[in-house]
Amino acid sequence: MEILKVNPIRENFSNGARPKNLDKIIKKVIKFIKQGKVIVSPTDTVYGLICDATNKKAVEKLFKIKKRKPRKPIPIFIKDIKTAKRLAFINKNQENFLAKAWPGKITVVLKRRKGKKLYGVDKKTIGLRIPNYRFLNILLKKLNRPLTGTSANVSGKSPSGKIKEVLKQFENQKIKPDLILDKGNLKPSKPSTLIDLTGSKMKILRKGSGKIIFKK
Repeated sequence: MEILKVNPIRENFSNGARPKNLDKIIKKVIKFIKQGKVIVSPTDTVYGLICDATNKKAVEKLFKIKKRKPRKPIPIFIKDIKTAKRLAFINKNQENFLAKAWPGKITVVLKRRKGKKLYGVDKKTIGLRIPNYRFLNILLKKLNRPLTGTSANVSGKSPSGKIKEVLKQFENQKIKPDLILDKGNLKPSKPSTLIDLTGSKMKILRKGSGKIIFKK
């Protein structure tokens, strides 16, 4: 389990500043993801486990790291709404809502389209999110493939934005993440808000850090 410090003084992934080693970090992460490895990464909510959602072995390893039951689906990070429309059925009202919600801390469950091979997701529905986090947004665009967007915790334990808590959950496990991007403690946040858009009415499945704003 390799640990890479990515918290230069007065530098940040999410604001306008550009860490001096950002290009090096992105290059390394892209290489690891293409090799089917699993990475602990900071996000706009809590630390997350990311890997190539189109790589069966990578996703299977992620489930083993989380000790998560395979039948329990995971959310997916995507780069834009265009990608979302290729993966899910999205009507005009839903698209208008997503245009306001994304990028941000809201994960939506939609009816899934057939065709694109993704692993760790339900056969009929899919949870999608465009994060509001510069590093992840750059990574998603450069890779041009969906990434897993699940929290970096063992099932049954709490997600966290504190790096020591994350490390403690995985340090004694037989199967561990391949790389941990250590950005120290993230700003206090809950996981994303989870909303079901598969029915005729919007249903909030989990109240999280994402706020829903309705415009008149």
